[in-house]
Amino acid sequence: MRRYQFFYLIFFITLAVILFFALFIDVSPLVSCDKWKYSDTSSRKKYYTHPVDLVVTPWRGQHHVYGTFIIPNGYNNDGFFTLTLPGNKSYCGQLKTIAGISITGIYTQPQNYIIRGYLNTRIAIVLILQGHFDDLKQPENWKLGYFEKKKKKHNSKLIFQQYKQ
Repeated sequence: MRRYQFFYLIFFITLAVILFFALFIDVSPLVSCDKWKYSDTSSRKKYYTHPVDLVVTPWRGQHHVYGTFIIPNGYNNDGFFTLTLPGNKSYCGQLKTIAGISITGIYTQPQNYIIRGYLNTRIAIVLILQGHFDDLKQPENWKLGYFEKKKKKHNSKLIFQQYKQ
């Protein structure tokens, strides 16, 4: 009988330590929120969009916490999306362009393309344990910035001269 009590004691102490770290340790994001693709000194106008679809099921494993964004062709994105929770706590995630894949329930115009923004599963679990599950499922908390691509200037005389040679 004492042997089982010892194992239960070790089990509950271990569980308490894990819960302590999950709830009270601030998890740093794996994706930096640096604005490396877009600078505020640029003259280009920046637009924002929210996801048309959200999946928040981190218990299913990696890559099951994401938002699906639609942006127009001819525009670049920031390279990351931002998840802002109440209290102005922000987290960033990585983006992946979904090309040539049909997604059930999402219909895009030919002039648009689909991007998925993935939030790290570890961060999502910690946020859920802190009581932010409903906040994760709100599209207005997820945001993707995008801006028009720079138009390339073609010097027709230079191209013609190179062609003649």
